[in-house]
Amino acid sequence: MCVFGCASEAWAAQPATGLGQSAPNTSDVSTNPNWHVYVFAIGGVRYIQVNDVSGHVLGAVGTASGQYITLPIGAFSQQVATPQQAPAAPSSASPTAAPTTVYNDGATTVTATPLADGTTALTAAQSALACDPVDCNLKGP
Repeated sequence: MCVFGCASEAWAAQPATGLGQSAPNTSDVSTNPNWHVYVFAIGGVRYIQVNDVSGHVLGAVGTASGQYITLPIGAFSQQVATPQQAPAAPSSASPTAAPTTVYNDGATTVTATPLADGTTALTAAQSALACDPVDCNLKGP
């Protein structure tokens, strides 16, 4: 009979929690110190959440097998673009900086672009250059 060993194995296998929260129960995997990115996985789908440096949730996407969907969370969820989905309410404001890569796991890249109206446009797409996820998220592509 397995009492303690099985319990610890089940505990270790639990997925991270807190999607949509400013301080979720998972590691920050951002490629840029000015942003926070959190990844959650369940049922073969990865959910990637982007927060600003203050912890405010900006937006999130779900991805599986090269397909993407925008999630309705975050202050700028209407400004999230994917290969399958344009922003729900695109801003007409000009970018104030070039897009910054905030996440790259070798399969998916997420960029953030600050806009003149104070919003931030997020774009998720398949990574152009494959790389080791540890190298991508620690050093950038």
